[in-house]
Amino acid sequence: MRLASRMALLGTETAFEALARAKALEAQGRDIVFLGIGEPDFDTPSHIVEAAKDALDAGHTHYVPSAGTAAAREAVAADVGRRLDAEIPASRVVITPGGKPIMFFTILALAEEGDEVIYPNPGFPIYESMIRFAGATPVPMRLHEELGFNPDPDELAALATPRTRLIIVNSPNNPCGSVIPADTLRRIAELAAETDAVALSDEIYKDFHYEGSHVSITSFPGMWERTVVLDGLSKSYAMTGWRVGYGVLPEPLVEPVTRLVTNSVSCTAAFAQVAAGAALQAPQDSVREMVAEFAERRSLLVDGLNRLPGVSCPMPGGAFYAFPNIAGTGMTSAEFERGALDEAGVSLLAGTSFGAYGEGYVRISFANSQANIREALARLQRWLAER
Repeated sequence: MRLASRMALLGTETAFEALARAKALEAQGRDIVFLGIGEPDFDTPSHIVEAAKDALDAGHTHYVPSAGTAAAREAVAADVGRRLDAEIPASRVVITPGGKPIMFFTILALAEEGDEVIYPNPGFPIYESMIRFAGATPVPMRLHEELGFNPDPDELAALATPRTRLIIVNSPNNPCGSVIPADTLRRIAELAAETDAVALSDEIYKDFHYEGSHVSITSFPGMWERTVVLDGLSKSYAMTGWRVGYGVLPEPLVEPVTRLVTNSVSCTAAFAQVAAGAALQAPQDSVREMVAEFAERRSLLVDGLNRLPGVSCPMPGGAFYAFPNIAGTGMTSAEFERGALDEAGVSLLAGTSFGAYGEGYVRISFANSQANIREALARLQRWLAER
């Protein structure tokens, strides 16, 4: 079968490929500790599940408007407005099945051949994949370990050109767990204004801050008019399988993005939108409790990683990932990933899964129990000591 040539431009999310390899070994009888996938290991809070059950019983099983139900859009607008201290009209909210559609549809709506999109590298691999698929040119914004895995403002300024249509920021960051300082965010906002570019602010990890609080690029003058805020319920509420994401869009983008929803997925599941409203409007105790547990795991993991021969790991400020430097082991990122799985029984991801600037690093998720993190560290210690 002959595929369209554009399919060669489409990448993948290597976390799922690594998970498949690890699951295949587990099926053969191997005991594997899974620290690769970026998914909270908590169950969805019971009050959200009950709201979904009630919605199903009440008949919320039919098509709804492509942009989302009025109730869900209003719940998102109220929650975002409260967090970011802004008046958000519900009309600027579009609900999608997960956060990726907002990413994809924003890029499709804004960028085409001849345009450039600046994106973080190391960064979520779908950024680059979608930029290429849309026909635009991906321009990597390098994140430097010595800057806390953040961009150098002078380097960033050199990347911006009249062809820059979109600048993607992700804070807290996947895979590095880094948080962009306010001064750097301000410079990115200024660059967006200078080049008349739109910012796509991926804030899916906004609740996972371990020091300080979340700062959005929308807090800087004029940025609400040129920023797409991408967020969703997958991480904060352990709802990865529910597929509920959303975008808060500048008014001119609402109709085009809604049209892309109509032409692709029609709408987001009605009962899941009811559950989303319940999640956002209820007390947030479950979120705070989960983040507190992740904070303990973060300290446990980073302390253990820094005891491994040839490994050094800075303390991540957010998300639930560590991004240790493994150059001292003499292995490439891919070799470390493969050896950790095959020889130590620990599933993690090569830094190059997140872009070329990830070479020399691996991503380790601490979305697993403290007992399993200890076991993984012990296995890695034995494996590296025996090499």
